[in-house]
Amino acid sequence: MLRLRGSAAVVANHPAAFVRAVLKGFRANQGLLLAGAVAYYALLSLIPLLILVLIALSHLIDEARLLATLREYLEFAVPGQSGALVEELRAFLAHRDALGGLLLATMLFFSALAFTVLENAMSVIFFHRVAVRRRHFLVSATMPYLFILFLAVGLLVVTVVAGRLQILAGRHISVFGELFTMDALSATLLYLMGVLGEILMLTAIYLVMPVGRLSLRHALIGGVAAGLLWELTRHVLVWYYATLSQIQTVYGSL
Repeated sequence: MLRLRGSAAVVANHPAAFVRAVLKGFRANQGLLLAGAVAYYALLSLIPLLILVLIALSHLIDEARLLATLREYLEFAVPGQSGALVEELRAFLAHRDALGGLLLATMLFFSALAFTVLENAMSVIFFHRVAVRRRHFLVSATMPYLFILFLAVGLLVVTVVAGRLQILAGRHISVFGELFTMDALSATLLYLMGVLGEILMLTAIYLVMPVGRLSLRHALIGGVAAGLLWELTRHVLVWYYATLSQIQTVYGSL
């Protein structure tokens, strides 16, 4: 029989009290305001971040293949709006030669804003660590760009693996004389790879963003919990936009 110890035992024995404490802390720390700020700056950073990543990776991988992969996995971040975003990116990439130094510097700045705001939000959540020690300015200034590099490498790996899985989708296997396509298996693996990438990114945020050292185990627990909650929220949003929302009728596409 599995026995829980420490904080895990307290949560398991008193789940209602734990939920009340979480909601109380969320309200006291202006959680909705922080979440809104992170979401706003994430949307503000999304287009310039993706443009920079695509310009860099298009030297290594075919542009159409990159955009197809990006469209698939943008659904994890902006449900129902990936098509509009990819079309905007495609139009910008068609005129990439007009990209000057000033525009490049501006995009770099806006690409890093979301990570800067996220770090500030983490400092509120882990305020007791900030009171003990502060992060050096150069570390805080460099960290967003390291995350951008991390995302670029992740997109490169995902694009290569997705290409291999698409090749697998066109194949057939024979079981007792019956031919079966690999389409369903390929689609399932692509989805699971997206969820895994999402969890790894959230784990990296929990591991690196807070001041001080957080154990990998705790960061992984936070990443898995946040990733699964976001997947649930994402499916609800997809259903809402598809059935109830009139936002595109009023405001147009993103």
